[in-house]
Amino acid sequence: MNVKTNENISIIGVPMDLGADRRGVDMGPSAIRYVGIVERLESIGYKVHDRGDLIVRRPQVNKTANTNLKYLDEITRVNLELCETVSAEMEKGNFPLVIGGDHSIAIGTIAGVLQHRPKTGVIWYDAHGDMNTSETSPSGNIHGMSLAVSLGYGHESLTSIGGIHAKLNPEKTVLIGARALDPGEKDFIKNLGVKVYTMHEIDRLGMARVMEETMEIVTDGTDGVHLSLDLDGLDPHDCPGVGTPVLGGISYRESHLAMEILAEANVLTSAEFVEVNPILDQVNQTARVAVALMGSVFGEKLC
Repeated sequence: MNVKTNENISIIGVPMDLGADRRGVDMGPSAIRYVGIVERLESIGYKVHDRGDLIVRRPQVNKTANTNLKYLDEITRVNLELCETVSAEMEKGNFPLVIGGDHSIAIGTIAGVLQHRPKTGVIWYDAHGDMNTSETSPSGNIHGMSLAVSLGYGHESLTSIGGIHAKLNPEKTVLIGARALDPGEKDFIKNLGVKVYTMHEIDRLGMARVMEETMEIVTDGTDGVHLSLDLDGLDPHDCPGVGTPVLGGISYRESHLAMEILAEANVLTSAEFVEVNPILDQVNQTARVAVALMGSVFGEKLC
């Protein structure tokens, strides 16, 4: 599979912190813009359309009746709007680049993408599986459920976003960088057949081979590839400003290589970068890493 390079990028900010129930990550879009994402992409040759931020409200009550899921109603509302916004930008022929915000926003991003590319393959670059449901989640935080929802499992308020048939194929979904999976997620992943490259596989095989195998999976019979990159996929030494850091992660250099291989394949049709938390960061280091990786995935080269 090879797609035509899209010169128009639409940036959509989603200052969501309800999915993680931890303040600070809502400032992620501002931090990413502050270190120059628009200018970076324009310098590569893209036409960038910054659509601003969706509005996220903070309810006084964090639980919805008859569920343990925190802030379900507002997260559902925002993701419905995000689905519509992403779909509208793709309708214009633009590449949607969503910046967050916590990883619960992947629900709306992917639902919007699937309106136009129903056979999308997904690279989930993350320390966590994000494949919990209300039955397996130890916290009730929806940012740990977003991939499960996008595969069609979870609360119907979330799985109905974009339509019940707009769901990912688990056999075309690859998780890279996993090193913190809950017990229920392990069983779920195994039963669905989602391919997982843990840090063990990355260390043994090397990032180049991991990405080569990943590309074979996500491009076989698909009509596009979506990148969902959580900055906690990288080691906390490189990305300290994340809400759920896990030691022993992917390095900065390995991550650039992964993005460069993805850029060279010319198959990416949508992307999101999430979980930048400036409050926990060091002089905006994590946002700078996010922007640098965006540069690589959009084809930035040294020469």
